[in-house]
Amino acid sequence: MSDLGNKEIMAQNLQRLMDSRGIGRNKLCADLGFKYTTLTDWLKGNTYPRIDKIEMMANYFHVPKSELVERQDKTEEEYYLDKEAAEFAEYLRTRPGARMLFSAAKDISKEDLEKAVEYIELLKLKNK
Repeated sequence: MSDLGNKEIMAQNLQRLMDSRGIGRNKLCADLGFKYTTLTDWLKGNTYPRIDKIEMMANYFHVPKSELVERQDKTEEEYYLDKEAAEFAEYLRTRPGARMLFSAAKDISKEDLEKAVEYIELLKLKNK
């Protein structure tokens, strides 16, 4: 069963994105030209935004539309133990210029990936 179109999931995802970036309702409405009452209805799960509004919000938050409309299993905060690491990972994931670090790894060899993991483990030991 698809979660697409579920008002409650949309509300949770939108609230999560707003919270993670410290963006309040007034700022989001001012930045995107939404009516405050309309945004409130979306956040309460009373109504569902049109696709053009979903696209505007996805562009605003630098995330794919699916991050707004589909169930998200894990948030960055749950995945990373260190809050600063979670914030930096979110920064890398959502910034087009930094996102290349993630996409650059898709063609990496297993050996090079293992070296990268070893380097990260050395950094972790250094900080203990």
